[in-house]
Amino acid sequence: MLHIIWTIVGLLIVLGVVVFVHEAGHFMAARWAGVRVNAFSIGFGPALLQWKDKHNTVWKLCCLPLGGYVSIYGQEDMFHRKKYADLPKAKKIGHYLSVPAWKQFIIIAAGVMMNFILAWVIYSADFMFRPRSVQLPVVGQVVRDSIAFKAGVKPGDIIMKINNTSIDNWGELIIAKELSAKKNADVLVARKNKLITVQLQPALRWGLIADGSKKTEPHTKSFFKALYSGLRETYHQSKTLLVVLKQIITGERSSKQLGSFITIAQISGHALEIGFFAFMAIIALLSVNLGVINLLPLPVLDGGYLLILFIEAIIRRKLDGKAMDIVIAVGWILILLLFLFTMWNDIARVFKLG
Repeated sequence: MLHIIWTIVGLLIVLGVVVFVHEAGHFMAARWAGVRVNAFSIGFGPALLQWKDKHNTVWKLCCLPLGGYVSIYGQEDMFHRKKYADLPKAKKIGHYLSVPAWKQFIIIAAGVMMNFILAWVIYSADFMFRPRSVQLPVVGQVVRDSIAFKAGVKPGDIIMKINNTSIDNWGELIIAKELSAKKNADVLVARKNKLITVQLQPALRWGLIADGSKKTEPHTKSFFKALYSGLRETYHQSKTLLVVLKQIITGERSSKQLGSFITIAQISGHALEIGFFAFMAIIALLSVNLGVINLLPLPVLDGGYLLILFIEAIIRRKLDGKAMDIVIAVGWILILLLFLFTMWNDIARVFKLG
């Protein structure tokens, strides 16, 4: 029973924080641009709590806490500019289309940027306040007859690079190995003051075991070093997600790895039970994921709207009319299908179906 409580609480906190920060980005950018915000909602469906501020923005906490939205005045007229043109002058004040395209771009991009900033702040704080020892990329053992064994990797080798990506610790080695997926990996190792390149074939496991004695002393990082490390970690997590998505699309990875809010709930609940730092790391990771996913150039996602603004800037005319309505409708259908697919993956996993 306690585990279920942790799971529910973990999901509510993680989604609440990540969604609030994302929507707050849109909200603050709209206010800065002079565009009116009709509503700011955490969750969907009937409101459990709601109030109106002095700018006539309705703030809502709704009963289905699986997302949220900011309702920006006039944004729905983006592809129906005649409606905007026909509005009385007084009603054009604070309208989304009343501001130039570059401000519209900032309003749309601000949500994603806030997600990346949140992740950067959390990762940086983690490096600054949590003492940690780093496992150096020194090979302790090589499993006999493994991929690494056949390629000639030996105990004592120091992994310097994987596919031209510098490796500073064992965690980065694991990430680089994941990114190589089903392609050969060129691994640069240091062995007795010599640099040697070996090629490891794609495999689930390379057969490398870290030398547990080769660790740094537990320490925290200074403010500026923590900021750099946090930024680097945010970049690595973003890049990893993009590569994984590409591999799923190309069939290099199974699409069964995709999960819905059920997966998020289970991971969040487990992290909450482990402790504060683990839980904050999950918030940072989900924030990165939301940022990256929203940047995909699909209709209804932020990336889709940014792409449309970019195209309009190039062709020097506005995309308008029923054709764009169809594009947006298709986008919603794709999002719904993806939601149902990830839900099925989680249900099949939980109940061991197939």
